[in-house]
Amino acid sequence: MRELFEINEPTDPVEAARRGARPALRRRFYAKAAAVTRAEGHLVCLDDKPVHTPMRRLLAAPKLALAHAIAVEWEVQGGLIDPAKMPLTRLANAIIDGVADSLGPVAAEIEKYLASDLLFYRAPAPAELSARQGRHWDPILIWARDALGAEFKLAEGVIHVTQPDAALKAAGAAIPDDPWRLGAAHVVTTLTGSALMALAIARGELSSDVAWQAAHVDEDWNMEQWGKDELALQRREFRFAEFQAAAAVLRM
Repeated sequence: MRELFEINEPTDPVEAARRGARPALRRRFYAKAAAVTRAEGHLVCLDDKPVHTPMRRLLAAPKLALAHAIAVEWEVQGGLIDPAKMPLTRLANAIIDGVADSLGPVAAEIEKYLASDLLFYRAPAPAELSARQGRHWDPILIWARDALGAEFKLAEGVIHVTQPDAALKAAGAAIPDDPWRLGAAHVVTTLTGSALMALAIARGELSSDVAWQAAHVDEDWNMEQWGKDELALQRREFRFAEFQAAAAVLRM
């Protein structure tokens, strides 16, 4: 599978789950895809042969339901295999080949986002936008305060505000430590600009649809004022598929 999923491989161990490049498509070479539980784990198999990641590791998931969801991506492919339509497979490759060997650095990246989370920075004007941000973002901050013991400061504009060490430590302790959930949390964090959203999804506090809407408050506001950008909406649709895949892993 190397030629399918290793085109323009980035250096970031999780960025592999976010590639937008579309490699030359390969013809479908298998009749059936399925999830199979064997001694090695819950494997994704094509015609009973295990699939391997670009680094030649077994494409095995920690839960059978997740392996089945990945296998479905392979099963629904037509005459050509299109990796762009296989977000769970791309995420699995990134986690198995990258995150599993880089737990510390990946967690540290999420911690960096915590220090400057999207939810902290509010528009000073117009008042309608500020109010909309509050409606979508304040409940997540209240949850972080009550459930995690992490109370953060808010700021107007984009000038950096230093957050309390106690809040950062409390929220940091909630970052998942297993490779799959950690990798999924990283993807959600980078796609939304909010580590707190990722933690809330991981704890079952926030649905993926509500989180995605909250992450695009500013973008939606701008489109309402200036009109829709079709190219931006296409990119957003691609990112949403990746986001949904990561959120599904967090929920599992």
